[in-house]
Amino acid sequence: MLFCGEGRIRCLLLTDPGPTAAATPADAPADPPEVGVGPHPRPWPDDPRLDPELLEDGDRRNVADQYRYWSNAAIVADLDTRRHPFHVAIENWQHDMNIGTVVRTANAFLAAEVHIIGKKRWNRRGAMVTDRYQHIRHHPSVDDFVAWAQGEDLAVIGIDILPGSVPLETTALPERCVLVFGQEGPGLSEAVRAACTQVCSIAQFGSTRSINAGVAAGIAMHAWIRVHAAV
Repeated sequence: MLFCGEGRIRCLLLTDPGPTAAATPADAPADPPEVGVGPHPRPWPDDPRLDPELLEDGDRRNVADQYRYWSNAAIVADLDTRRHPFHVAIENWQHDMNIGTVVRTANAFLAAEVHIIGKKRWNRRGAMVTDRYQHIRHHPSVDDFVAWAQGEDLAVIGIDILPGSVPLETTALPERCVLVFGQEGPGLSEAVRAACTQVCSIAQFGSTRSINAGVAAGIAMHAWIRVHAAV
């Protein structure tokens, strides 16, 4: 072949390409494992918490194993027996995209409620359907939110980098409180700042001035958990 004309080489390459690089089944990536469980074997357990449709079709939800086949209402009722006495609030004047993350994290740490101050609509994608199990309350104004917190005898704790704020890392958060976060960018509004009994900041060591509101909410909730929750 080395001594053949260029046309001949081209012809050979077209008619005899040799081994291909096509992926074989052994080379193909494995399918990700299925989440959850399949249909429940019969006879089904006699338990009113179980959902007949999930027993029939299987339960592929993102729930802890102890809640497999339970109805959503039964899961919420069980969580309500052991929710923590802290709440989380976030301002939503410009449709903050972090609210879904806040709701998901609040469910993970079993917050009593999530409060949305301002616009009622929010992007639920980040919640990963955990809003089905988490109590969410809407407050159209800061005044409405503050009146509710005072009526519940909850300390309003702001989380923001503000003059006079104290380090969250060295602060013992009150057991009964509501942790308040401003939306991405402007942070806590002046009205919420005035209502706070205390403002805590999260220590940062890089070049940016602030961290994502959803991340800040997770850090603050875990700070409460470390002090007050039995693990």
